[in-house]
Amino acid sequence: MYVCSCFAVTDKQIAEHAANGACTPRQIASATKAGTDCGSCVRTIQGLLGRGTCPRRELLEKGRAAATVLAPDTELTKAA
Repeated sequence: MYVCSCFAVTDKQIAEHAANGACTPRQIASATKAGTDCGSCVRTIQGLLGRGTCPRRELLEKGRAAATVLAPDTELTKAA
C-alpha cells in the first residue's frame, strides 16, 4: 500500500527503514522524502512506526542525561 503518494513510498519501505533503525517520521523523510511535500502521510508514518522502543532515541536520552551530569547548567553555577 502506498503511504506517501507524492513520492510513491510504500508501507513495506517504511517497515524496512524502521527495521534498519529509523524510528521517527523525520528519519523516514530523510531516507525516502515521505512526508516532505504535502505532509498528509506523516500521521500514517507515525502510526506505522508506533510508540515502541527506539534504540537511537534511548541512546539520545542517555546522552542527554550524561551531558547534564557532566556539564551542569551554567546559570546555576554562576549563581553559586
